[in-house]
Amino acid sequence: MATRELTWREALYAAGAGVVLAVVMTWPLVLHLGTDIGKDTGDPLLETWQVAWIGHALLHAPLHLWQANTFWPFDDTLAFSDALVGYAPVGLLAQTSPHAALLGYNALFLFAYALAFTGVYLLARELGIGWLGAAAAGAAFAYAPWKLAQNGHLHVLSSGGIPLALFLLLRGYRRRSPMTVLAGWLVAAWQMTLGFTLGLQLAYLMLVLAVVFVVSVWRSWLPRPGRRVVVATVVGMGVFVLVSGLMSRPYLRVLDAHPEARRIPEYVDSFSPRPRSFFAAPEESKPWGRITSRARATLEAPDEQSLFPGLAISVLVLFGVFGSVLSRSMRIGLAVGVVVCALLSLGVRDVDGWNRYLTPYRFLFDFAPGWDGVRTPGRINTLTSLGLALLAGAGVCVVVHALESRRGRRFARAAAGALVVVILLEGLGPLAHPRVPTPPESVRLEAAPQLHLPAGFRDDLRYSYYTTAGFPLTVNGAGGFDPDGYGALRREIAGFPDSRSVAALRALGVRTVLFHPGPAVGTTWEHVAAKPVAGLGIERERVGDVIVYRLG
Repeated sequence: MATRELTWREALYAAGAGVVLAVVMTWPLVLHLGTDIGKDTGDPLLETWQVAWIGHALLHAPLHLWQANTFWPFDDTLAFSDALVGYAPVGLLAQTSPHAALLGYNALFLFAYALAFTGVYLLARELGIGWLGAAAAGAAFAYAPWKLAQNGHLHVLSSGGIPLALFLLLRGYRRRSPMTVLAGWLVAAWQMTLGFTLGLQLAYLMLVLAVVFVVSVWRSWLPRPGRRVVVATVVGMGVFVLVSGLMSRPYLRVLDAHPEARRIPEYVDSFSPRPRSFFAAPEESKPWGRITSRARATLEAPDEQSLFPGLAISVLVLFGVFGSVLSRSMRIGLAVGVVVCALLSLGVRDVDGWNRYLTPYRFLFDFAPGWDGVRTPGRINTLTSLGLALLAGAGVCVVVHALESRRGRRFARAAAGALVVVILLEGLGPLAHPRVPTPPESVRLEAAPQLHLPAGFRDDLRYSYYTTAGFPLTVNGAGGFDPDGYGALRREIAGFPDSRSVAALRALGVRTVLFHPGPAVGTTWEHVAAKPVAGLGIERERVGDVIVYRLG
């Protein structure tokens, strides 16, 4: 199978295929974009609010983007979790209503899958992999079985900017095109605006690749870039560093103000994968969930520790490593990168002494800037998966070349197409799409600051989405950590409504408490509605399914 030059038409076809695959692989979510949400009504609702808040802030208070309306009255609350600032254009539309926010999130969910496929397809083609192999690579990266567990984390699924940036940079330096080089750095900078879960990995990857490039030019293994390319590189790197610095500032302020946000080895250990994690597929995996249940059963946090790459992908990787589709140095580089990233994704072990460094990630955690703020080391599997996908794509080409000489081109292409289908079948879910509750009208109509009860992480995720109805200041919030002050407040108001809790809320400045009876069953606040309010100086009124307490 001859490898022809990548054209704009082929790139557009690849993008179209990426969209179609995203719709098919997440079916039937596309039929319910305004009512349902992918996977569950937990973290996805938080990210729905987040995208909408970013659009709202840019329209109404762009200089206060990070001062979100949740976790009031703390500062920089948008930085309490990975902020999807790069999706601001969609946020401008999503901020108009809860319905629009849901539409915007679901559109981005599909976009993330489509871009992951397209980005790797283009990168594989630029590396010299034929179009069928590139399609296999795109499918292997976007729909590897382990990705099913991440369907509730848009900031993890939004990985397509990494291969797209690498494609543009590789193409630009090869063709000595300053505009393409600059575009590559700009895409990398955009990827940084989607959060540091993947952004931190990308920053260190770009540093390693920059060192390799400089050494290769110095040793004359690669030709020296022209002056215009050097200028484009300097400008592009400057933008990348500037954007990374601006994105990191609010997170550094949060770490200074909230030491409890720092990760300790014991906590990270509980989320760190084990070697058996590479044999554990997520429970949602249709072909592999039940088969790998024994490996998954002993994992403390299976959603974050299931890293199974897929059987077909793993076999094709062997063909890619030992075949000759890619250059020898490229095969070695990808194989080494896969092994290194796989070892790093094992995270830390909470032990003392020198043996704590038996997992290499501990070196990053102890000595490299940024890594001590990461909760889930297993997400480095994104880079592992990228390397595996490229090698698997090369492996498909090896199979095609072997079959062409024996059975003819048509049979070889049919076999390659079947391999792509097998890869996609290994990534089947199906995707759950629960209906999203409608925010109560009282969220938009009642005075702020507001507090919702019952208060707790799972409930607060839902309340965050509710606030897309006008974005009132809200005490509740959900993120990568709970501020100590919020935990203390929850304990202080455990007896609401009573004199102590009302005094505490008034001292804080809360004007309205919205009590949701259904979710309160089995919590500290189960009997709130039955408690008297006489003598507390507050008004109580049932409005729809919510009981509203007005503190004045």
